[in-house]
Amino acid sequence: MNTKNRYLARISYLGKNYCGSQKQPSGNTIQDEVERALCTLIKTKTSTIFSGRTDAGVSAKSQTFHFDASLELDTKKFINSLNGILPEDIRVFEIKKVENTFHAQKSAKFRHYRYLIRNDIASSPFDTNVLFAKWYLDEKLFDKSLKCLVGEYDFSAFKSKSDNPACVCSIYHAGAFRSDDGKYIVIDIIGNRFLYNMVRTIVGTLFKIQKDALDPLAMAEILDSKDRNNSGATAPAIGLTLEYVGYDECSKYLKQMNIGKANK
Repeated sequence: MNTKNRYLARISYLGKNYCGSQKQPSGNTIQDEVERALCTLIKTKTSTIFSGRTDAGVSAKSQTFHFDASLELDTKKFINSLNGILPEDIRVFEIKKVENTFHAQKSAKFRHYRYLIRNDIASSPFDTNVLFAKWYLDEKLFDKSLKCLVGEYDFSAFKSKSDNPACVCSIYHAGAFRSDDGKYIVIDIIGNRFLYNMVRTIVGTLFKIQKDALDPLAMAEILDSKDRNNSGATAPAIGLTLEYVGYDECSKYLKQMNIGKANK
């Protein structure tokens, strides 16, 4: 009888050419491409469990998934072989063996999403995953509004239609800042879980708060209402990236990362 070996993989991808990360009848997903490459190398049907789904057009710098294999893998060689099969906009950059009880989704303790906006007179041809807005955006207003979301709440007001009735999430950090060169606004939200379109709806609500000249506390009122009709439109997928999925305590990650510093 073959012994099962479980592996955790970290993957990055540009989402603009895909219908999301999770398999669906229409195909053309990140999971489809990954499982196709795994099956080619392992030479048997191999399923993956991702830490969570990202919507069509959403990118990831450090998404995770686990898979099982009966053979012991030389992980460095396996990564090279996988990336030789995968499309150039999908790359696996880490694989490690984990306990058989590990679960990429259920074992995760936090997810870090970042929404990046170029707020300048002109867009840049090098910004492949950035929302462009040439009208002035108030990052201080955004930051004050986002602070209202930190804690454990029912986030129904920011959820698009979904069959999942669980709407309570814990947000450990939410904030916005302008990059040192003044051209980008960075929105960071870190939590234990996220609802369907939640981050993009929160960003859309920030736009609404500024456009309607609302007080930052309006974000708290919208949150308390649990009514999607009170929040803003869902912001475009471009600009949103799943930065990291963590399996240690979030406090450790916050200390290691300069969350208040722009990558630009």
